[in-house]
Amino acid sequence: MSVLTDPLALAAGYLEGENTREFPTPGTLAQYIEPRTIQTPALDLLDTALIAAAEKRQPRLIFTMPPQEGKSQRVSRTFPFWLLKRNPDLRIAVVSYADHLARGWGRAVRNDIQDNPDVGLAIRHDTSAANEWRISGYDGGMITVGIGGGLTGRPVDVLIIDDPFEGQSEADSRTYRERAKEWWRTTGSMRLSEDAIVIVLMTRWHQDDLAGYLLAEDRDGWNYINIPALADHDPAKGETDPLGREPGEWLKSARGRTVRGWEKRRKDAGSRGFAAVMQGRPTPADGGIFKRDWWQTYDNPRVVETGGGRWELLGLDMAVWSWDCTFKDTDGSDYVVGQLWGKKGTDAFLLEQKRGRWDFTETARQIELASVRYPGIPLLIEDKANGPAVINHLRQRVPGIIPITPQDSKQARASAVAPFVEAGNVHLPASHLAPWIGDWLEELTTFPNSSHDDQVDAATQGLHRLFLGQHAGASFLDELVQMRR
Repeated sequence: MSVLTDPLALAAGYLEGENTREFPTPGTLAQYIEPRTIQTPALDLLDTALIAAAEKRQPRLIFTMPPQEGKSQRVSRTFPFWLLKRNPDLRIAVVSYADHLARGWGRAVRNDIQDNPDVGLAIRHDTSAANEWRISGYDGGMITVGIGGGLTGRPVDVLIIDDPFEGQSEADSRTYRERAKEWWRTTGSMRLSEDAIVIVLMTRWHQDDLAGYLLAEDRDGWNYINIPALADHDPAKGETDPLGREPGEWLKSARGRTVRGWEKRRKDAGSRGFAAVMQGRPTPADGGIFKRDWWQTYDNPRVVETGGGRWELLGLDMAVWSWDCTFKDTDGSDYVVGQLWGKKGTDAFLLEQKRGRWDFTETARQIELASVRYPGIPLLIEDKANGPAVINHLRQRVPGIIPITPQDSKQARASAVAPFVEAGNVHLPASHLAPWIGDWLEELTTFPNSSHDDQVDAATQGLHRLFLGQHAGASFLDELVQMRR
């Protein structure tokens, strides 16, 4: 049980030089309080941002990273203690989606101070409740409330908002989102001094959540840091990772998660959940050019292996391979994508996809393998960027290559085939046939705001050929005859 420190004894300790411990970062204090604390690169970056806020260089911070990686412990527990050690007159408020959760942080900070008297702080005997307490001999302390709770009459020097939504269902609810915004407008922001420190810590469940709202209102006023679980930036586009990771590298976990553990979390979260919770990039359930509920699904295989590494299409009138070959021979480049599309009557079917960050040699090898796997099927390759080099390299070795020169923008091409998707004429394989289909659908339904568009480019090129191309209704034989003229 914690024992309240005698302020007279504390003062005597200062005079004798006993209570002079210094903690240059919140992380050093966290490790002093709990030696088992694992300090990761992500927490190093968080410490740097918290120090910048404390020193008023960047006093407003929005910080997002995957859950269970120590951000709340660092911001809502250690940071208030660290601030009060530096300035015991600071008035700190912690707000969360529920009063009991916010109160838990107040209790934790109070107990840390009581359990570590050698740091040099003590709690006043007459104000020591978990939801509100003060530092003995000073004006500073801590108050906690749930979103919707009042701070009337209480000036705030430091406001910490830690998870204003309990989960996806609340964030998806316009009522809950408006409640959080209204609390900020009428309560939270009204209690702040001009240079007050504000830290918003949350899971990005929705584009229009509190973080999205604050950034839309005043992007330049916030230091916004998002650390994705999986580095998926594209250096070729000038993108960088906040931790300096290479594309495809998972976050070093404060909980000791392995690559296998991260992959399991990715699978369990689903495509939309992974993008929001783990990557910090929420996407709407529906939106963009392609609506999520427009796509049809088929459950039975429409291709069969015939032996010798070759496959045959089942009950289809025609098919094409559609290849997007944008690459720059780096691990951070766009993906190369090849999609096999088939058509029967008025319906198109996505049959297979090949996707990877490949260099020129591997791209050519994959296209040649696709030709061997499905002999006699035309291969559409966009005749731009790296396409001409691939086409010239393969023409004498792979039959059926058709150069495609796009005339319109990516969005225009997607819009051109969207009516066929809306009409229910485009069918996707069920997840048990194609485990990758969730990520595919996420990219298509969030385009043009998705982080990558290589799968979109391959899909719209293939669908355009099947539905709108010069030989859209041709059979395999007709298509090949036309190619060779």
